[in-house]
Amino acid sequence: MTEHIVSSFDDDLNALSDKLAEMGGLCEKLVGESVEALIKRDIPLARRVIEWDRSIDRLQHEIEESSIRTIARRAPVAIDLREVIAALRIANDLERIGDLAKNIAKRVVALDGQFQPPKLAGGVAHIADLTLAQLKEVLDAYTRRDETRAVEVWNKDGEIDALYNSLFRELLTYMMEDPRNIGFCAHLLFCAKNIERIGDHATNIAETVYYVVNGAALTDDRPKADLMSAELGD
Repeated sequence: MTEHIVSSFDDDLNALSDKLAEMGGLCEKLVGESVEALIKRDIPLARRVIEWDRSIDRLQHEIEESSIRTIARRAPVAIDLREVIAALRIANDLERIGDLAKNIAKRVVALDGQFQPPKLAGGVAHIADLTLAQLKEVLDAYTRRDETRAVEVWNKDGEIDALYNSLFRELLTYMMEDPRNIGFCAHLLFCAKNIERIGDHATNIAETVYYVVNGAALTDDRPKADLMSAELGD
């Protein structure tokens, strides 16, 4: 970040970045542990994820309040204004990621005692691994203001969509083959869709990083695959 005559302005911007780093780390933790709870059928862990989401909501509120105060006191322009706007945008995306992780955890609680074919849960885990890697990468790109790495994340969004499409078809096949699979597979579909949406928010963050560095939006269309069920979700 650039240095300012008023050192407290730099303090404000650094404080925003620190809170976003804390919020991003917590989101990574919640996404990873919500999927772990799903794979291991760990209901106590799922309940903890649901509770931890409140911390993400609190951090988003603090970032919003700090951003508003900074704009009111400093009247930032150019790159400084972009930094504050980016903090607001990324905090919003991270809050939604926390909600989606919480949704997965809620499904784990609802699945208590239901039959779970390990292969199918493993398919969700595979999508989650890729999505979590994307989230880690884009948060690091923001910390380093690295537009190249951000664009790499942006370009990989279609891979997550393709994995979701494949799992969607597989789950439908299991439901048609044996009605006993319908309840469990329906829950897995919602979990997979939530993970795919987490990938979308990681892509949003990548666009914000590009905006901070360049002062302009990415103009290309997102590299998204056609989703089998665009409206599926919580």
